[in-house]
Amino acid sequence: MLKLGRGRKLTDAALAACFAVCFTAGATEAPPSKIISNSSIKVFLRDEPQGPRLEWIEGSKDDHWSNQAIEPLPASVEVNGATVPLTWQLKPEPGHHDLRKVVFVYESASPHLRLSWIWEARAGFGPVEHRITIENLSGQEVWLPMVDSLRLDWRAAPTRDLRNFYVEKGADTPSAEGTHLETIGEGYSWTGKSSTYAHPVPGEKREIIPVEIVNAADGPESGWYSGIEFSGRTRIALERAGSSLKTVLGLDPNPGPFRTRLAPGASFETPTVFLGAFDGGPDGAGNQLRPWVRAVLGNPLTWKDPRYPLLANNSWGSGMEVDEALALKMIAESKELGLEMFHIDAGWFRGVGDWYPNPVKFPHGLAPIADEAHREGLRFGIWTDWTQAALDTEPGALNARDPTVRDWLVTDLKPDWKPEEFKGQTIDIGDPAAHDWAAKEVKRIVEDYHLDMLEHDGYLVAQGCIRADHPHASPDRSNLRIIHDWGSDFVLASNSTDVSYHAVRAYYDIYERTRREHPGLLFEVCNDGGRMVDFGSAAHADYFSITDTYDPLSNRRAFYDTSHLLPAAMLESYVEKWPTPKLGNFLYMLRSGMMGWTTIMTDTTAWTPKQHEAARQAFALYKNQLRPLIRDARLYHVSARPDGVHWDGIELWDPARGKGVLYAFRGSIADEAEHSYVLEGLDADKSYRLRFEDGGAPDREATGKALMESGLLVHLSDPLSSELVFLEDAAGGK
Repeated sequence: MLKLGRGRKLTDAALAACFAVCFTAGATEAPPSKIISNSSIKVFLRDEPQGPRLEWIEGSKDDHWSNQAIEPLPASVEVNGATVPLTWQLKPEPGHHDLRKVVFVYESASPHLRLSWIWEARAGFGPVEHRITIENLSGQEVWLPMVDSLRLDWRAAPTRDLRNFYVEKGADTPSAEGTHLETIGEGYSWTGKSSTYAHPVPGEKREIIPVEIVNAADGPESGWYSGIEFSGRTRIALERAGSSLKTVLGLDPNPGPFRTRLAPGASFETPTVFLGAFDGGPDGAGNQLRPWVRAVLGNPLTWKDPRYPLLANNSWGSGMEVDEALALKMIAESKELGLEMFHIDAGWFRGVGDWYPNPVKFPHGLAPIADEAHREGLRFGIWTDWTQAALDTEPGALNARDPTVRDWLVTDLKPDWKPEEFKGQTIDIGDPAAHDWAAKEVKRIVEDYHLDMLEHDGYLVAQGCIRADHPHASPDRSNLRIIHDWGSDFVLASNSTDVSYHAVRAYYDIYERTRREHPGLLFEVCNDGGRMVDFGSAAHADYFSITDTYDPLSNRRAFYDTSHLLPAAMLESYVEKWPTPKLGNFLYMLRSGMMGWTTIMTDTTAWTPKQHEAARQAFALYKNQLRPLIRDARLYHVSARPDGVHWDGIELWDPARGKGVLYAFRGSIADEAEHSYVLEGLDADKSYRLRFEDGGAPDREATGKALMESGLLVHLSDPLSSELVFLEDAAGGK
């Protein structure tokens, strides 16, 4: 068996040679590990007869993590109501391995199932991905139990000081904590959950963006991270006992028991997970993960557009009152300010589930609005909640009382049920008929209204369903809860995870089809702000609304949290009306929403002439200087999480261009006019030119050593004000 001593590495050529040795004729020793690698991680895998195993990983700083456990294969399935034990056999012939992909195949003879254990490195850096597929070759229906995406049992010396870093979703409004850095001591036990609903419950843990980042507290703060690329009901669990550090990732088994149908000839695929190695603590992990998300999960056409992320103008500043006159006025105002997209939010439609323009508000429809935006050089997008049914009876409406539609609903509705202004009842798009209707409706909306962007909101993906004739498992009705909230009835039952599994697959399929037909179309993920911020959505959409609260502090908190894991360009902040007695407060408001995708959500015609001009200049600065950094730069959290009282800030630094910026925000304390930010990622031996955008200090030069040790001093006279400090390598970029 191939072993590496600590601190030793194999080159790719040496690894390839190792592969050749595996198949030397007459070899008597067990073949060496199969290895996949890139510049960030090497993963050593073994196809043992009793099951596959990840043996260990090696990071770029020679940090090794050894796994003690074989990954268990399903022990049994259910056939015709009876539990049938499984006996798996390794099948080397259909397997595959090279330096970028490894596939181990196991088969069960009775019933005939094929399991593929797959690892893949899709980029030359960053994490590797893992998934399991199970094919039903038996010719009869089979019910699978819970199959976790990944189970690891790392060896960890009991004395080693380890930390777990994870990030909450900004659902509803960011909590007071947002990010968590916990000591993984003896007896540590943690579970982080994610779904498409993320209802914050007082006293209970919030849902997380599904990633765990584990690193040693000393030295280079090296470690590993793992996450889930799926938008359904998932969980990550981590626990420590003695020399064992166990982690499990995959679908959420609760409330359970989980079971999923596998029809003859069908396949089940676990949510894909990723596993990476890093150093430099959470920011080190993030500066590896964010560009990987862009390169592997992101839409290449979106990232090729140098105008991404856009500056958008959204009609929700006027709520549901949007109409043709207001839309045309906002298009003209957007052009004047230098904004790049006009976005009609809720209020344009005839009714919930009736996604046709209100003829009173839009007598000529939406297409002429889109065409006018295009004439002014703007893109055009709209809000929808396309899986919501209500009571409209117009042709084309999704009417909850229609017998066909009623069967698509996740639950039966009471006779007196009524929708809210823009909330109805969710249909289960995991049902093939509902899926087909939704796919056609999304296609119609995009094409009829000449869209460049489609935003989905509300509870798009069913997370529980009472139906017995849908592809998901039937619920245990003795353990079924139906909760009414804001126009919708939500189901929580034993089948909830399976319901969400099928619905998410359908959601992905609809957007993949739409993307193929309209490759330049942008997708915004909203879901009441921040409830669907996950890596599955990142692979199927272009940007996220990261919180449903839009004041400056909430925007900065949500950005601070989410930017640990996802590219800044994908993180949308809505800028709403906020008290701005001074011009400095006005810029503070704007800049709090200008670290990623920026959407203005207020009546810009109510701004004073000075504010209007300041905004126009700020938007020009965003396009010319900030956006290239938002897209490409490394990101460092150079302050504590924003609290609105003390100073906070974010640093962007692009070593390729030799340019960067510090976003500096002063809190509300009256006598705290100065703050020193200790920067990161610079070269200690270089000098850097500093330019203060608002002129709060004279331009000057400073060494990287001074900026990373003593810090960059910023002075602001007024509370709740801001500054942008641009940095440039005095000798030029690389």
